[in-house]
Amino acid sequence: MKQFDNVAVELEGNSYFDGAVTSRTVHFADGSKKTLGFMLPGEYEFGTVAAELMEITSGELEVKLPNSNEWINIEGGASFHVPANSKFKVNVKAITDYCCSYL
Repeated sequence: MKQFDNVAVELEGNSYFDGAVTSRTVHFADGSKKTLGFMLPGEYEFGTVAAELMEITSGELEVKLPNSNEWINIEGGASFHVPANSKFKVNVKAITDYCCSYL
């Protein structure tokens, strides 16, 4: 999907790691929400409350998922799932755009 129709976007963005990771929240008519953002190169750890689907629209990163010791390479066009109430790490290799869906 290249665009979302009939949505509301929060004007105030989310900023993490001194601005190296940013996002905007998008609300859908069915009550669901997603965040759209980008990450600058670097290593970051995130925590989840809800399960997430991370879709990487462009860029390149490695992800270390919960209960794993392996880094998995992810490039634009790929995605990964993160369970609820967990932590995961990313090592961003190039500026990366993402769409995070809360499941």
